[in-house]
Amino acid sequence: MFQYHCLNPISEKGLEIFTQDYQETDQLEEAQAVLVRSAKMTEMEVPQTIAAIARAGAGVNNIPLDECSKKGIVVFNTPGANANGVKELVLAGMLLASRDIVGGIQWVTENADKEDVAKLAEKQKKQFAGCEIRGKKLGIIGLGAIGSMVANAASHLGMDVYGYDPFISVDAAWNLSRSIHHAITQDEIYSQCDYITIHAPLLDETKEMVNQKAFDQMKDGVVILNFARDSLVDEKALVAALESGKVKKYVTDFANPTVAGVKGTLVLPHLGASTEESEENCAVMAVKELRDYMENGNIHNSVNFPACSMGICKVAGRISIIHENIPNMISKVTQTLGDAGINIADLTNKGRGENAYTLVDVESSVSKEVLDVLEAIPGIIRVRAVK
Repeated sequence: MFQYHCLNPISEKGLEIFTQDYQETDQLEEAQAVLVRSAKMTEMEVPQTIAAIARAGAGVNNIPLDECSKKGIVVFNTPGANANGVKELVLAGMLLASRDIVGGIQWVTENADKEDVAKLAEKQKKQFAGCEIRGKKLGIIGLGAIGSMVANAASHLGMDVYGYDPFISVDAAWNLSRSIHHAITQDEIYSQCDYITIHAPLLDETKEMVNQKAFDQMKDGVVILNFARDSLVDEKALVAALESGKVKKYVTDFANPTVAGVKGTLVLPHLGASTEESEENCAVMAVKELRDYMENGNIHNSVNFPACSMGICKVAGRISIIHENIPNMISKVTQTLGDAGINIADLTNKGRGENAYTLVDVESSVSKEVLDVLEAIPGIIRVRAVK
């Protein structure tokens, strides 16, 4: 029996995938698996009893990855599960920034009690006029699941799309429309595009990457959209660029005191993935990841350990071993099992940076004593009998 804990409300569409072998617990300390959305786990002491954490979403800034890696806790996310919801909001943001729809609605609301509101509207509508997005140049920084969907949709709307991503995956590249222009540098995006949308992860090297130097290269009246992370933009420099007219509009999904209420901003209350469909998709993917790891030891979409899968175990047992990515580790594992008279049916090992993961299928059951000997090997962090 596995116990799981939800740190945030999780869609029932996902939770109903758990079988009778899983039981929800209100106590984090009792859980082997955790489901989380926005709860700040960085402010918690993560119990050693936890084997896996699944973030129902893409970003994992709220999870202490270093601490989890040291404890042998596999952290999953759900890339692409909420991509369509964010894509649609980005498109809405471009349209809202292009034509003063918000200002027009506010004007009508304020003048709704006037009998001649229709006649007045005809006189006032010019102040809310804007431009069409068709034929305009859109620059996309980051062509992952969301960025590539935005690129294709914008291309279908008649925009001239430029994409920049030095680390684009093969799958994302295949999914891109042939009409997308491949930008060699971010500077090309900054200097050429009328609209710029950011879909990059927040890393040390990307923090405040859209800064004063970037603004200096941009066209006057550029529109910037940020539905990734607020810290990707130097917001103090942004406010100055809005005041000078360099930036026409800034559309963001992250409300904070620096940008909220500033003239020229359209600030949303983090609605990107807040659709019923996105929440369901993320929950379903997160639960499937947890189940495959807890029941089979397989890792898919982990952010701190390598992808590794051996399907369903068809022999007597399977051992999951999390360890440091150092030489001679596999030989020590096989030697220990050999000394215990345990024959190996299959084995796979994957490394990722300082961390590594090994799955071993064996032809006889493995005692707790043998598992303890394995876990005592220097460099091994966690050992678990999957079957």
